Amino acid sequence: MATNLTPPKDMDEYIASFPPEMQARLAKIRATIKAAAPEAQETMKYGMPTFTLKGNLVSFGVYKKHIGMYPVPGGTEEFKNEVAPYKREKSTLRFAHDQPIPYDLISKMVSFLMKENLERAERKKQ
Repeated sequence: MATNLTPPKDMDEYIASFPPEMQARLAKIRATIKAAAPEAQETMKYGMPTFTLKGNLVSFGVYKKHIGMYPVPGGTEEFKNEVAPYKREKSTLRFAHDQPIPYDLISKMVSFLMKENLERAERKKQ
């Protein structure tokens, strides 16, 4: 886990603050999100890498034993079985450091969240 007390200014700095193996995992998560939501903007919120598109889309962060991803689509049967193998709290998924990261699942969830954000923004316009 990063030990620098100064918050990172951007996603590159955040990722670079971790050991090489963790950097590779984070870079792949970042690339997976960018591929699923190419129009999303990168930013830092609450010290975590965050993607926005018509509002917050998804954030991720490194912790002692896991990488957390927020939010997780809630209340959908579509993801119920797919998220079951991972520790989940409210709208958070935890990917343990000693387990493979489910990049395909991340891609599906980001696509779903992007669609929700765009639909919500369209409703607000009307």
